[in-house]
Amino acid sequence: MSLINLLPQKIQEELSHKSLLKVISGLSNFDPQSVKRISEAAFIGGADLIDIACKPELVESAIEISSLPICVSSVKPELFINSVKAGASLIEIGNYDSFYEEGITFSEEKVLNLTKETKDILPNVPLSVTVPHTMPVDKQVDLALKLVFEGADIIQTEGGKSSNPYNSGIQGLIEKSVPTLAATFAIHKEFKKQSIHIPIMSASGLSEVTCPLAVSCGASAVGVGSVVNKLDDLISMIAVVRGLKESLENSIVKEKIS
Repeated sequence: MSLINLLPQKIQEELSHKSLLKVISGLSNFDPQSVKRISEAAFIGGADLIDIACKPELVESAIEISSLPICVSSVKPELFINSVKAGASLIEIGNYDSFYEEGITFSEEKVLNLTKETKDILPNVPLSVTVPHTMPVDKQVDLALKLVFEGADIIQTEGGKSSNPYNSGIQGLIEKSVPTLAATFAIHKEFKKQSIHIPIMSASGLSEVTCPLAVSCGASAVGVGSVVNKLDDLISMIAVVRGLKESLENSIVKEKIS
């Protein structure tokens, strides 16, 4: 049984409206000041969820500056325990980008084992699991189905980190989003075919231009990282978050009108 109903009401509503925006500070970002600044930008800019590295002190730092629900990401299930005690609402296996840079990849077996271990440790905490983009799309779909069976409450797609656009500007932004959009579409299509009602979050490589495309491909939420957390000042970060959220809300309005 899905644990989505244990998430804050606002998160449930945004998932239902397909307009949830998650801002990611980075699985390897353990700088409290950086996490605070990103959390503040997410809060003021109108995001719905903050995704931070799995460390209780960082959860406390984020809570100090923002009232937004917190997701913690890790590939070490035992680390989730204290972060949940510190106030995290959602736990996530994923944000693998920093590992790819070190030449480390995640197999289907590895992800499934991490999921099972996490569910054994924290069976009553909502869980999001990222499907590695290093797998062929059909294998990503197969893994997503198995993760649902193992108790994942949200399936997250990825791929922007390894995407190398050939063009700049809007065309480049669309090219960068292709891996996560392709996985989102394929997984959503199979979920619909099998009457599986698990939210899909598209993450990695998305922008104000491509967030609406993620929703069109079947996403109920989007996660953004470097487009926000690589900026140098708070004002710019807030502006980007606001633009991302508005692009999601506008796409929903257009969908209802059509």
